[in-house]
Amino acid sequence: MDSYAVRLYYPFKLKNCSSFWNKTPQLHFLSSSFPSKNSRTLFQLENSRGSSAHKNTAFDDAAFEAERLRLDAEARETMAETSRREMDRHNEDDPKAWKWVIRKRIWDTMEAQNFAQNPRPVHHRIPNFVGASVAAYKMRELDVFRDAQCVKVNPDSPQKQVRFLTLSDGKKLLTPQPRLRTGFFSVLESNMLTPAAIKEACTSVGVAKHGKPIGLDEKLKVDLIVIGSVAVDPKTGARLGKGEGFAELEYGMLRYMGAIDDSTPVVTSVHDCQLVDDIPVEKLLIHDVPVDIICTPTQVIFTNTSIPKPQGIYWDKLSPEKLGQIRILRELKRRIERQTNQKLPTGPSEKLPPTAQRRR
Repeated sequence: MDSYAVRLYYPFKLKNCSSFWNKTPQLHFLSSSFPSKNSRTLFQLENSRGSSAHKNTAFDDAAFEAERLRLDAEARETMAETSRREMDRHNEDDPKAWKWVIRKRIWDTMEAQNFAQNPRPVHHRIPNFVGASVAAYKMRELDVFRDAQCVKVNPDSPQKQVRFLTLSDGKKLLTPQPRLRTGFFSVLESNMLTPAAIKEACTSVGVAKHGKPIGLDEKLKVDLIVIGSVAVDPKTGARLGKGEGFAELEYGMLRYMGAIDDSTPVVTSVHDCQLVDDIPVEKLLIHDVPVDIICTPTQVIFTNTSIPKPQGIYWDKLSPEKLGQIRILRELKRRIERQTNQKLPTGPSEKLPPTAQRRR
C-alpha cells in the first residue's frame, strides 16, 4: 500500500481531484483529530488500491498547469476590474482622475503584453517588469550611483536588484519599512552582513532581520534616492506612483530630517512601456516628486527636470485617512505642534485607493 505525506495549514475539504489524476485513489485520514486554523499537522494519505494501482495515478502536469494558469488569469482579471472601478469612481471634478487613467493604461498594457513579472497582477503595485535587473545594472554605471555612500531605495520588487547592488558595492542602504504603517526607515550596512545575508537583506523579511530601525532624530546624509514608478515622462521628469502617496511622504520626511535637499538626485527604473508623454505638468500637485534620471532595460535618460521638488510635508494636503495609516507621521505632527505651540492644518478627507494583496 502506497503512503503519501502532505502538510495541511488550515482546515479543508477534500474534493474530487479527477482533473489532476487519471484515477482517483481512495483517501483516508489516519488521525481523527482535526487541526486548528494555525496548526501545521502531518496527515498520511493511503491509496487503498495498492501499489499496482499507483502506476496508473501519475500526476498530470499539463492539467495542473492549465488549472494554475486559469486561476492566475482570474486573479489578474479581478485586479483589473478593481482598477476599472477605481477609475470610474473618479469623476471629472476630481483633480486626480487623469492619474488613474494613465495608471490603468500602463497596468493593462504590462499584463496584456506580458511585460510584467511576479508579483502579479501588477495593478495597484509599482509593477515588477521584465528586464528590471538589466535596468538596475545600468543604474549602477551612473556616476551618481558610484559616488553615493548612502542610497535610499524603495522596497518594491522591481528595485530589489538595486538594493542588492547598493549593499554589494559597500554602500549604506536606507529603505522604508513597507507602507510605513508600523515603522519608519531601516538602515543596512554591508560590512555588518555576510555575503549570504546580503541577498536576504534585500527582502522585507531581511530588512526586519538585519536592518537597524531609525527614528526622526537620526543624523544621516542620503546621496541618492531611487524611487519606483508606474509611469514617467522622459521629457519633463514628471512621475506617477501607484496612488498611495508613500514615496512623497518618505521624501518629505527626509527633507524634514535634513537628510536630502534639492540637489539630491532622484532616479527611477522602469520598463520602456512605462515611458509616457501625457502627464500634464500643470496638474501635478506640490508634493509630487519629479525624477532626474530614468533607467530602463534599453536606455538611460537624463530628464533635466524643471519641476520643483517638495520642500517637506504639506500638512494641508494630508488627509485624516492617510495620517491615520502612518504612525510616524502622527508622531511628527505632534512633535511639530509641541515645538511651535500651534496646531497644524489637516487636508481634506479622501477615500484611499485599493492596495494590491500581499501573499503571506
